[in-house]
Amino acid sequence: MLRLKILFCALLVNSFVLAQSDSTAYKLQRNKINQLLGERSADFSQYYNSLTKRTGIFGLKTKRDMQTSNDILTQIVLTDNNIFSELKVLLDYKDFEKKEVQHRAETVEGRIDRFQTTITRLQQENDKLKAENEKQTAYGNKLWIYLLSTIFALALTVIYAIKSKKLRKSDI
Repeated sequence: MLRLKILFCALLVNSFVLAQSDSTAYKLQRNKINQLLGERSADFSQYYNSLTKRTGIFGLKTKRDMQTSNDILTQIVLTDNNIFSELKVLLDYKDFEKKEVQHRAETVEGRIDRFQTTITRLQQENDKLKAENEKQTAYGNKLWIYLLSTIFALALTVIYAIKSKKLRKSDI
């Protein structure tokens, strides 16, 4: 029973260590997404500023101003695509992590079931052996009683035979 407790504690510690390493990878992925979101926010600020720029004659927008705004908008779209792909990686990682936890739980549960089955079987075998030992002990005690009874009967017979001989000799 003590071994089972020690094994269970070892499995918990192992799961905790694996969970910490998993959460570290998850944190790194989140930091990557947060960095991309920061870049997007900066790009959007640039885009907003480019919309208000008017470098043309009489304060009008030039073709270059509009191209700069479009380039910044294109960069925002590319950053958004990167954010979506990294979010997909993060979600896939979470799904994998969830499946891994379920698999570990099923594995540990299966081990516990097998341990319980083994323990039950060993307890039954132990009970059988105890019962057999009690039967053998009872049988051995009976044999001792029969042996002692036989020795006692032989001793009485020998004593009786000796006394009978003495009585016959004294009668003669």
